[in-house]
Amino acid sequence: MGDYRKKSTLLAVVTLLAAGTVAAGCSKPEDKSSGAAVSPTKAGASAAPEKRGKIKMSLYDRGNTPAAEGSITNNRWTKWINENGPADVEFVAVPRFESKQKFNTLFASGEAPDVINEFETGYRDQLYSQKQLLPLDDLVKQYAPNYTAMLEKYPILRKIGTKPDGKMYEMGRVIPSSVQVAVFIRTDWLKKLSLSIPQTPDELLKVAKAFTEQDPDSNGKKDTYGYSLAYLGDEAIDAMHGNTMFIKDDKLVEDEARMKAAVSFKKRLFDEGVVDRDYLTDKNGEKAKKDFLSGKLGIYVADNANVEFLTTLRSTNKEAAIAPMLMPKTEFGQYTIRMLNPLQMTTVVYAGSKDPAAAMKEMDFMLAERTWKTLKFGTENVHWKNDELGCPRAINPDLRKIEIGYNTDLYMSATTIDSKEICNIPVVNKEIPNAEEWSKIKNETRDLYENPAIPLYTLTHLEHMPTLPADLLKINNDWTQQSKDLIAKTVVSGGSYTVDQAMNDLKSLKQKIGQNQTLDWYAKWYEQNKKNAFLTKDIYQFLAKK
Repeated sequence: MGDYRKKSTLLAVVTLLAAGTVAAGCSKPEDKSSGAAVSPTKAGASAAPEKRGKIKMSLYDRGNTPAAEGSITNNRWTKWINENGPADVEFVAVPRFESKQKFNTLFASGEAPDVINEFETGYRDQLYSQKQLLPLDDLVKQYAPNYTAMLEKYPILRKIGTKPDGKMYEMGRVIPSSVQVAVFIRTDWLKKLSLSIPQTPDELLKVAKAFTEQDPDSNGKKDTYGYSLAYLGDEAIDAMHGNTMFIKDDKLVEDEARMKAAVSFKKRLFDEGVVDRDYLTDKNGEKAKKDFLSGKLGIYVADNANVEFLTTLRSTNKEAAIAPMLMPKTEFGQYTIRMLNPLQMTTVVYAGSKDPAAAMKEMDFMLAERTWKTLKFGTENVHWKNDELGCPRAINPDLRKIEIGYNTDLYMSATTIDSKEICNIPVVNKEIPNAEEWSKIKNETRDLYENPAIPLYTLTHLEHMPTLPADLLKINNDWTQQSKDLIAKTVVSGGSYTVDQAMNDLKSLKQKIGQNQTLDWYAKWYEQNKKNAFLTKDIYQFLAKK
């Protein structure tokens, strides 16, 4: 584990522990090209000026561009790209969380952009199946020296970007591995009640019950509870039992016993009174988060927690102490919940592009080190300057937040790993409250959650799952919602609706809506693609090699 952590740490992007506190970039490019690709010429021949291309490129609009900066498609950084890149780019705004609707409108009106930047695997797969994408193998080889070098360094990117016809259609990036979802427990409560971090399901129930009944905050009131089943808390129980498709005897299967065990444990938690009785109304987990940060919840399943998480908790609970914990091991194994995808596919090229060469040259410029550093860190001596190690540090974090913080999607296709290794090691800003303590908690969390011996409970990361055909996707969505409703019913119904009744109803529901077709499709997909698919085991192998 020690070697694994060292390798993983060295490739982490330089960040401070709060958003917007690092800002810089080397002023000179260190990649293989200056960004703008140039066609090779024969020895002795004079190079004629290359014709400048003109393309459209999609850009997420998150609604966070300061008015003083202009718009997401017309600001200091889009202007810099057009001044320094190889093509004239018209940026097309796409609402971040309504991207599919916007893209569909653009395609229908004949206005689809040449370069499509989109995180959602399912939508890119849909475009491929509709023959709306260009294969990129030859374009990359001829016009993208930076991405060619990336494929040589990380050949797995080619594997992931290749579709069933054997051609590469997607460009991607490598990002630092990072725990996305982790479970945190109040260790000061454990200490007061002479308890330890739970290692078994029974111990988890015991600790949650003590947190609910034994006044761990010492206010003389019974106003705390041990665990929340809202949102990610529910998924964590499924993860604890490995309740999903898994590989057994080299086949992809489901196990009813895992589902029954997960449902039973959720019901135990509710029946013992250790969870919020109204958890079903907390659709996005915001109430659970508020309860944990205000000192009313003892065990919380957090999404992308940062130093502000600890600072907010301490603002109302000065003596509060927390630590990460794994969900306990069960008879089905021990698992983690979610991590950020270290290998993300981000970009495709529209099959109807009038100038695919210009599109590829521009993409290669966008992922060049000089480009992403400028976009990520800003201007030297304005937004950043080098520290004693020769690494970029913010001059004025507040200025950076205003003038740079909104443009992260401009470099969403870039692998932001500095060519100077020392600058990839995370740095703690000691001026930020609780930063040093949070750094230790963060490292402990990574040690626990990025251990290949305790893997993700899913077959692979969601972004690498195959996309179901439209008819099966509807069936699967219906199953997901209706089965969730049945499970919630048995959790909150006491003895009036038992787990056995729920399991019988779930079996009937599966038959009624045809969910077995979905499972058969996944099983067939696995059988046909198991040699080339990027699965959970491959994620950990990749992280170890880094």
